[in-house]
This record gives sequence, C-alpha cells and structure tokens, in this order.
Amino acid sequence: MADHKGLTRRTGLRTVLAAAVGVPLIGALRASSAGRTPSAGTTSLRRAADVPRLEVMTFNLRFPSIEEPHSWAARRPAMRALLHAAAPHVIGTQEGEPPQLRDIGADLGPHYDWIGTGRGGGDEESMAVFYDTRRLAPVEHAHFWLSDTPAVRGSNTWGGAHPRMVTWVRFRDLKASGRQFRLVNTHLDNAGRYARERAAAMIAERLAAFGPGLPVLVTGDFNAAARRSAVHDTLLAAGLVDTWDTARWRGAAYGTFHAYRGPQPGGDRIDWILATPDVSVHRTWVDTFSLDGRYPSDHLPVCASVSLG
Repeated sequence: MADHKGLTRRTGLRTVLAAAVGVPLIGALRASSAGRTPSAGTTSLRRAADVPRLEVMTFNLRFPSIEEPHSWAARRPAMRALLHAAAPHVIGTQEGEPPQLRDIGADLGPHYDWIGTGRGGGDEESMAVFYDTRRLAPVEHAHFWLSDTPAVRGSNTWGGAHPRMVTWVRFRDLKASGRQFRLVNTHLDNAGRYARERAAAMIAERLAAFGPGLPVLVTGDFNAAARRSAVHDTLLAAGLVDTWDTARWRGAAYGTFHAYRGPQPGGDRIDWILATPDVSVHRTWVDTFSLDGRYPSDHLPVCASVSLG
C-alpha cells in the first residue's frame, strides 16, 4: 500500500492537474485517428515509434555540506546546469536533504515535482524521486526501510553505518497512452557488506511481491561494484538486467564515485540503473559534466534512454 505519511515534497497540485490534463489529450489523439483502420501490426509499430524515449538518471547528490571548497552553495550552479542540459524525465536521487531538494526543484523549474521522505535515525537524507510532470504522473508511492523492521522509520538492524531505505513510485506515462511502470530508488550502506547484501535480498523480495505486469526501473547508489559484488549478483538473479550491459550504445566507462577528482576511466561503477527485461535500453552513459572545473557532486550521474516494454 502507498505510504503518504511523513512525506517531504513540493505541493502535489501540479501533479494532479498534469494528470487531469493528460487524459483528455490522449483521448483526443485517439479520436482524431478513428477514421483510419491500419493493420494491427502497423498500429503497433506506429505507437512504438511515436512514443518518445524515457530519459532516466540516477544521481547521488552529495548532502548539502557547508564546507569549502565543495559546499552546496558552490556546487549548486553546476548541478543546475547539468540537470538543465540532461533534462531527464525521472531522477532517482540519493543523499538529498530538504533544503537542497527544494533548491533543485526550484532550479529544475515548474514542470518538475518530487517525492521523498527523510530516512530518520538522526538525519533527513532522502531517496527523493524527481519527475517531469509533463511526461509522468505518480499513481502511488511508498517507502520502506532496509532492516528487519521495514515499516519503522530510521530502523537499522544489520549493522550498517546509517539507516537505509527505499522509495518507490508507480508512474503513468502521459506520452505512452498512460502506460505504467515502477521506479524503485535506494542507497545501500557505505560501510557494511553484510548490510548491503541483506538489503539487496530484501529489495529482491519486494520486487517479486510486485508481481508481473509492469516494467520496473531500479536506481541507486549501491556502494558495490557492478559485475563483481554479491549485491549486483542478487539483483540480477531476481530477474533484473543492468542497463549498462543491455544498452544498444553505451558511453565510456568511468568510476561513478570520483571524490571531486574528476572522471576515473575504468573505475568501479557503483551507481546503477537496473531494469526488468521488458525495458528496451537504447543508450546509457556516465555524465561527466562540470562547470568551470566544478563538479555538482562527488558522484557522477548515470543516465539511460529507454522505452518501456
């Protein structure tokens, strides 16, 4: 069930209006083509060609530190420029705190909204999900904690350095005749391997509980290297694929945690976008954007351009 308690987000009015506007527009489009009777195969191909790709990003924002030279105030212009250039439709973020998330929401502009809640346990870091309301409308969302008591805010029972959690949202794609999918966003523990492995197993269980029928995208900072960690193995064994591996085109490989040193060719990719196999991945890349030598975060965002199955 969706959990709306403790929600930290911008007003949902814009989301409701966007969803309400989207339905008649889709209906009008269908009516305008009612006089044509192409074959079923032709119709299917046209619909696939007409639906624009969904642009997805996962990004550890780095919490809003006040310490120089990498304070949030210093990094914010670079973050704004990167997000405007990338223009993703949905972003799974990690480490954002409310004032920083509000800044990002303001910088993205009035066509974006976000859903998230503080993880508790002494801080308000969030797994906030930003989305373009012109493209996506949330249908339901929920949060759970990666612990033996997943409904308890701030719970941490596996020896991790911090409480860890998941925020997931079921979206309706306004440009794809209302097709729905789920976006699952997380940040696994930085210190405890056992905590990460238990967390991966819980996420796999929750994904199975969703049942078949809707495509799923999983975004996150997993604090574990792709292809050579139990976390990656567990999630792929749960039926997901790594979009980096399935993309028709991919950019150069860089380590996604660079600690403000800039791109590290061949480094560990610890930030991933995973998907169910029914998601077609056209391209994926690590965005190495900087502004006058300034990086928006100590992580590089990973992006994927996809079509839902």
